Amino acid sequence: MSPGSGRSRVIDDAAGLLTTAFEDYNASFSDITRRARRRFEGHDRAGMQADSVARLALYDAAVDEAIGRLEQRLAERLFSHTLWRDIRSRYGERIERQLDAELYKTFFNTISRRLFKTRGVDPAIEFIALDIEPTDRITHPVARHTYAVNHNLKSVFSRVLGDQSFASPFVNLERDAERLAVRLEEVFAELDEKVVSIELLETVFYREGRAYLVGRALGEGLYRPCVVALICTDEGIAADALLTERRQVSILFGYTFSYFMADLPTVGDAVVFLRTLLPDKPIDELYTVLGRAKQGKTERYRSFFRHLACRPEQSLIEAEGKRGLVMLVFTLPSWKLVFKLIRDRFAPSKKFGRSQVLARYRLVFRHDRVGRLIDAQEFRDLSFPLEQFDPGLLNELRKECDRSIFVDGDRLVVRHCFVERRLRPLDLYLGEVEPAAAAAAVLDYGQALKDLACSNIFAGDLLPKNFGVTRSGRVIFYDYDELRLMTECRFRHLPEADDDALEFNSEPWFNVEENDVFPEQFPRFMGLNNKHLATLSEIHGELFDPSWWQAIQHQIASGQALDVPPYASAARLHP
Repeated sequence: MSPGSGRSRVIDDAAGLLTTAFEDYNASFSDITRRARRRFEGHDRAGMQADSVARLALYDAAVDEAIGRLEQRLAERLFSHTLWRDIRSRYGERIERQLDAELYKTFFNTISRRLFKTRGVDPAIEFIALDIEPTDRITHPVARHTYAVNHNLKSVFSRVLGDQSFASPFVNLERDAERLAVRLEEVFAELDEKVVSIELLETVFYREGRAYLVGRALGEGLYRPCVVALICTDEGIAADALLTERRQVSILFGYTFSYFMADLPTVGDAVVFLRTLLPDKPIDELYTVLGRAKQGKTERYRSFFRHLACRPEQSLIEAEGKRGLVMLVFTLPSWKLVFKLIRDRFAPSKKFGRSQVLARYRLVFRHDRVGRLIDAQEFRDLSFPLEQFDPGLLNELRKECDRSIFVDGDRLVVRHCFVERRLRPLDLYLGEVEPAAAAAAVLDYGQALKDLACSNIFAGDLLPKNFGVTRSGRVIFYDYDELRLMTECRFRHLPEADDDALEFNSEPWFNVEENDVFPEQFPRFMGLNNKHLATLSEIHGELFDPSWWQAIQHQIASGQALDVPPYASAARLHP
């Protein structure tokens, strides 16, 4: 056998190995995802969360296994750049007809970049941006049910609910159908329209104990989102809410929630359909919320650096807001992302180190985020044009984050960072908006603290600078330096002082352990002005009562799932 044919066989084997590795990963991903239906029917929210965490670990495990098998197959040729160039070409031929080819390509890139420690892009051994564009095939209509409406919307919703064939029965299907019909008819009557048909994706979406029927309701001249939220209790299944506003659905599919469990035959066509409901939602966020976090990172990387390359006159600058003591944050003013680097040294007041910060950010990645924690994606070896850094920022990076950066020719490489959606810091927002909007934000800040507590999260540092406001006006926590699990905290009443003068000391007159928390002192450390603090106290005064926090802890410890609906009470159907 000639050397050429032997080399060709090695290339074929490697390309086949990589194809099989992704398909095995994808099958395991689907196996876990399909369990969501059974978890929902069994009212097993904890099991659904455990599956979600297990699914997150699959990708890196699949990559590591594939690299190990490649090492056995290629031996000393594992790092042959010319061999990988041909493996890339053969792999591309093998997956050309796959509907989700972009997912295959991202998997290949993950492996090649990890092996060769690629910084920036190496088009010889990876698929570049245009190669990973979703193909024309995924723009074909996604599988869906279409229900024609003939003057009786209640009967249509009866069929919609009945078609789901859950193992657990509906508590009262006909009552739910009537409530859904009345609510949707009211929405369309306000638009001077009538519902002509309803289209729902065949795939049911599951997350945090709920199931969602996702689609749209069509009139004669317009359509609106139509998302039915279902809950399952010991009594059975019930329709809990109907979402018909783009803002509601955008929040549901947003970057502050955990990822959906949705067993989609192909991912790309679902993304295309969801864009019809949410045209302003970035592609990367849709891939991510559907559980394809690595593809979401690829899309995010691609869209940002394409944008950056088209604006060479713009500078990367420090993000607005007060400088953090743990993170240095920079951004591009015309784009919606921030890049967060861990500082080399922390202020003395921070009694923890780099490893604890990493652990807290990674905890959030795996945790139920209940719409109040921003999704922070970890990136390594991001290569930026050196000339696009503002001189002040560049100086600050060299002084404060030297371990996380280095200069490579005309590029600055960030070894490690977290990338998040940019929000308006709450402290700045409160000083910019009208009093009514500021009061609403303060109240939502209080609700955010409650929602986080119900998900077993205590924010730690409650200053408004650590919270941001989304375009929809929701307050989100995004600084995880001092975040802790509720179950790790000890919420205490302030001891009474023997001498009244002791109460005014700058230092406590009583013993304080590391995880002690004194809610009665929150008003002193929240950084709110008197008016905003009074507004918060009037509606959320229990936040300053240790007994409230202790009660939440008790419920969590007893195994109760404290429900935080991902939509406002106005969307709910039940009185």
